[in-house]
Amino acid sequence: MLPASPRQRRLLIQAAVVVLLLVAAAVLWRTAAHNLSAQQLRSGFGFLRDPAGFDIGETLIDYSPRDAYARAFLVGLLNTVRVALAGIVTATIVGVLIGLGQLARNRLIGVLCTAYVEVARNIPLLVQLLAIYLALTQLLPDLTTPLHLWGGALLSKAGLHLPWPAQQADGWRVEVPQVEGLSIVGGFSLSAEFVALWSGLTLFTGAYIGEIVRAGVLAVPRGQWEAALAVGLTRRSAMSHVIVPQALRLIVPPLTSQYLNLTKNSSLAVAIGYPDIVSIANTAINQNGQAIECIAIIVSVYLGINAVTALVMNVYNRRVTRKVF
Repeated sequence: MLPASPRQRRLLIQAAVVVLLLVAAAVLWRTAAHNLSAQQLRSGFGFLRDPAGFDIGETLIDYSPRDAYARAFLVGLLNTVRVALAGIVTATIVGVLIGLGQLARNRLIGVLCTAYVEVARNIPLLVQLLAIYLALTQLLPDLTTPLHLWGGALLSKAGLHLPWPAQQADGWRVEVPQVEGLSIVGGFSLSAEFVALWSGLTLFTGAYIGEIVRAGVLAVPRGQWEAALAVGLTRRSAMSHVIVPQALRLIVPPLTSQYLNLTKNSSLAVAIGYPDIVSIANTAINQNGQAIECIAIIVSVYLGINAVTALVMNVYNRRVTRKVF
């Protein structure tokens, strides 16, 4: 007999669906394990304790080939999170500037921003990544003669080298990268693979965010502009204090989708050699043949990252909505 309360019935139905899904997953896993065993293939996640036996070119934590597969996957996870977070920040900045630029009174700025959006959105991201990576590794100078950028940063075929705080004998100080012999020492280095992936994700996603920002601003009633200007606000003040806060309630939901897409698109890193979670999993599959387990790890990583991103953005969206209304 079903509960009388509609809320209790909904909860009961949801619980039943969850149980059915868990049972189906267990059956599928047991069937797969039986078939693998019949073919004398290893199954399970016990391989994560075995030595990985391969090197990783770019790590945020200490790692050596003698470490376990679990640590190798952790390195890939951290690399994925790093490029996703960096891409979200810079793509948002680019998107806001492009979106507002399309609405600028200066016709040249508007045309250039619109042209950027059309070009970036209509070229596949993979093509853009390959083009950027080839440009970085083929057109830039070697380590011995890098390009000197603003603030002491250096750019070469090896990547981007940035000034970075470092602890010295006399306290903390900013360490500026410098050329010494055949290498660059000091500062903080970003590999060419990371820079290419970061740039590609930023430019590609920034174009979509620009359109979202433009549409959100245009959706605010014209009367809000007129009211803000009538009380003596400048156009810039009206935009920042009146128009944008109202536009956010329309911008944030599709913006969240773009953040999720950026994170998933980072899996294209394997095409340019950046050691993200997909690259690490591919190497592990080639070594031990446990494709099901490695793919399950990839799925879990992206599902977890995107779930956290969606949760944070939903909380922010509720705050924005309360402020507006």
